[in-house]
Amino acid sequence: MRPGPAKTAGAPDHAPGTDGPLPAGGSAGPAAARPAHDTPSRRFLARATLLSAALSMAGAVLGLGRDQALAHLFGAGAETDAFLVAWTVPELAATLLIEDGMAFVLVPAFSAALALRARGNSTPDPVHALIAASLPRLCLAFAATAAAVVAGAPLLVSSLAPGLSDPSLAVSCTRLTATCVLSFGLAGYCSAALRAHRSYLAPGAIYIAYNVAIIGTMFVLGAHWGVRSAALGVALGGCLMVAVQTPSLGRRIARRPGRPSFTYDGDGGRPLAPGLVCAVLLFALCRQSQVLIERYFASTLPAGAISHLNYAQKVAQLPMSLSMMVCVVTFPVVAQAIAEGDTRRARDRVERDVLLMAGLVLLGAAVVVACAPQIVQLLFQRGAFTAQDTAATAAVMRVYAAGLLGQTLVGALVRSYFAAGRTTWFPLGAMGVGALATVAISACAVGRWGACGIAAANATGITLTALLLLYGLGTHSVPVRVRRVVAELARPVCAAVCATAAGLVCAGLFVSPAASVAACCTCVTAVFLLLAWLLDAADARSLLLSVAQFLRHSVTRKLGHGR
Repeated sequence: MRPGPAKTAGAPDHAPGTDGPLPAGGSAGPAAARPAHDTPSRRFLARATLLSAALSMAGAVLGLGRDQALAHLFGAGAETDAFLVAWTVPELAATLLIEDGMAFVLVPAFSAALALRARGNSTPDPVHALIAASLPRLCLAFAATAAAVVAGAPLLVSSLAPGLSDPSLAVSCTRLTATCVLSFGLAGYCSAALRAHRSYLAPGAIYIAYNVAIIGTMFVLGAHWGVRSAALGVALGGCLMVAVQTPSLGRRIARRPGRPSFTYDGDGGRPLAPGLVCAVLLFALCRQSQVLIERYFASTLPAGAISHLNYAQKVAQLPMSLSMMVCVVTFPVVAQAIAEGDTRRARDRVERDVLLMAGLVLLGAAVVVACAPQIVQLLFQRGAFTAQDTAATAAVMRVYAAGLLGQTLVGALVRSYFAAGRTTWFPLGAMGVGALATVAISACAVGRWGACGIAAANATGITLTALLLLYGLGTHSVPVRVRRVVAELARPVCAAVCATAAGLVCAGLFVSPAASVAACCTCVTAVFLLLAWLLDAADARSLLLSVAQFLRHSVTRKLGHGR
């Protein structure tokens, strides 16, 4: 589950300098009057990334609040296990239709249409033509899939969790969450279109609206509906995801009237080629199958195992979700560079993104490993969530953290495979190998190590996929210098290992979980940044100097205004 972007409130639909139409298509003047490409500045990308990270953090905090409410109201037992089986549907739909799947298809598609518009192809308007050719068909497919999930809910539940103690509750929750297939599909379509226009506020707000709806519904109806109230909140939250984006997208589409009669021919020029759509969706489905594998094996363990895996995963993946905001912002930039034939610019952008994201997620992983019990105790240990649940969840969370770098690399690298809008099956093959490894290791480890064995299988499988995607770069995608990237990744890994050791020592010095988490975060961050500076990990020196210069400039400017 990964979040998105941002803007400020006010009359304009976008924050100045951070959110606006694709520069290449923002002017009505002739194409000859503009440069061959309008590359967004580093300041634009930095502001957009910070904006996206802020909204992502807000959505993540509300997601934690949602999980806290679920744990407080319903604990970690058979009832929450039943809901979390139904939760598989929105998790899968979010991956396929919002975060990975359709975004890999639609962002390059809209980027190509905007590039055509910028070159003067305004009659018929390529953006309107793309919407007319794709949106009705996708809506029909989403609605049909949602209806199929509702009808096949009993079979779906028995397949996902054959050992579940209360399958009827899981079936009723699944039927409620099935509506998100349609709503998430529309939300993902709007998000891709807006991000291709370099608009980040509305897409970033969707998970805020989504989690508010779930939390509110649980507290209002939880006493009468039980855990079904959370499933109803998923359905309502999906509708809010669409509602918060529709006005912004409508205004952008209305700017360029035209007849929707544009057609694409040839696989290279047809953004929504069936082969590309199938390759992207199958990859996303295979990636999300890791969660299905987890719940299948966890359903054979004592009640609460699925809940422990879920809570641990949600917290452990927070650093990854924040680091992914980098490539959420820069993916349209890479797609634009490839569309213009500037592979060097695309390569440099991908390499910088991979190293920066790796540094961010390794810092977060160090914090998670160092003070996992204190984090879980602080967040969840209240109401029906017991100390035993805390210990089990913290153990799983530490194992999950070992796979965070692999998770992040997969999310970053796969975008370079699909940024050109061409069909490639290599990512699906790499993910398939990782999924098979997850199944094999889970089958061997679940009997001996329980939920921790399942988490270890997940971490191993996704890391194997990341290595395969790194190996295939250049041949199947953007020509990234793989050896250079691997050598550079060793530096933040070393910094993270040392920071984790320091954090473990610091976390044990305090009894209070809040004080322990605060001290551990401070210690880990200080050690990691110091070592990153010394090793120049992920280009840390120039990055930190840029931040310092920006802060100094901001302070100087404020003092000047105050005279």
